[in-house]
Amino acid sequence: MSSTVLLAPQWIAPVAAPRNPPDGAEDGTEDGSVLVDHAVVVEGDRIAALLPAAEARQRYPQARIVALPGHLLAPGFVNLHTHAAMALLRGVGDDLPLHRWLQQRIWPLEAKLVGAPFVRDGALLALHEMLMGGVTCVNDMYFFPEAAIESALLLGMRSVHGVIVIDFASAYASDAGDYLRKGLELRDRMRDEPLVGFCLAPHAPYTVGDAPLRQIAMLARELGLPIHTHVHETEEEVRESVQRHGMRPLERLAALGLVGPELIAVHAVHLDDNDLRLLADSGASVAHCPHSNLKLASGIAPAARMHELGICVGIGTDGSASNNRLDLLAEARTAALLAKGRSGNAEAWPAARTLRALTLDAARALGLDDRIGSIEPGKQADLVAVDLSAAELAPVFDPISHLIYGCGREHVQHVWVAGRHVVDRRQLSDANVRLQITEVVARTAVWHNRIGEILSGSA
Repeated sequence: MSSTVLLAPQWIAPVAAPRNPPDGAEDGTEDGSVLVDHAVVVEGDRIAALLPAAEARQRYPQARIVALPGHLLAPGFVNLHTHAAMALLRGVGDDLPLHRWLQQRIWPLEAKLVGAPFVRDGALLALHEMLMGGVTCVNDMYFFPEAAIESALLLGMRSVHGVIVIDFASAYASDAGDYLRKGLELRDRMRDEPLVGFCLAPHAPYTVGDAPLRQIAMLARELGLPIHTHVHETEEEVRESVQRHGMRPLERLAALGLVGPELIAVHAVHLDDNDLRLLADSGASVAHCPHSNLKLASGIAPAARMHELGICVGIGTDGSASNNRLDLLAEARTAALLAKGRSGNAEAWPAARTLRALTLDAARALGLDDRIGSIEPGKQADLVAVDLSAAELAPVFDPISHLIYGCGREHVQHVWVAGRHVVDRRQLSDANVRLQITEVVARTAVWHNRIGEILSGSA
């Protein structure tokens, strides 16, 4: 059988125009445009062509055709911020504000639970949930990243992992230097794995001191790695930074050399005009996590203003412990609606801009926009096919608007990562992986009992 596959959906949302459109093909598309009666040709792990369907069949007569009537083909979604392993802590700290949530529930539980088995099982649950919802790439921040990498590779997902740095000891590392050493050693071991990447991930300005932050700034420049950190999530965080350091968190990070095009500022909820200008002028990116921010009552990020200033904004779910649902399409809908509601402008964050945040802008923040995030010849074939033929979605006037405002993750039917068809008609393609998902779901009973014992004080 030919290794060339021709995907023929009803609609294609390229997000960006082809760099080198084939002779006779359409000369690119604007953001928000949709191609009808076109095809994507996949050879190996890459997109070989994007051209009219009839021409594709003529040029690639030996290709295996995957007909997708009623489907929208889009770039794979990129979750710009999560803590995958925390799927095992889903619901244990609900209805608490951030600092009580951390200090009374999350950190005490993590101190007794976290190890490679916990991370492997939690990450497998979370990544499976995300993959079934069209997420092809995830930016993860957690302890024991090697275990999360194992789970991502099992599912065939693309993943970026934080070289986490925090001042206090854990089961994973003893101090900031130990975290850095272990994370960088893992990066060296995984450098030949094409689906795995790394960020430098200081947890937050309030948990990491000046010396480690300066070292991280230097390493980011030397190694060409993004910096992924929580910042300006709550008003209390900003207040404490001013009291302790005499400056706001972003000001402090800038003074230490961390605010630049490599920065991914996670949450970025409480920003004044100076903060916004600092992000815009430096070329930094933001990971917008609307559901987590709402659930923890942290606030609403000024996403519409960020867009006006040209700040690159991607969307993240955060972890299951602060969100409960790792549904990036739902996050995207909420992000668009909140931008309109907060700004008082119904034109803020239109559907096409929101799709870009889900795909190309998130990829850009990770330094992966030359490989993923849009449907362009030469890029990796990370793709998602969403079925718009369901009764609850009829009729379809604008497929991208439907994707953002009407679709749920249950409408995702097919997912490809690097050309590999990993989800086929809402089922994992690999029977062995399906079995392992069944086994990890069964093991959650053990984790549930262990967590219950800790919370009751009997462990």
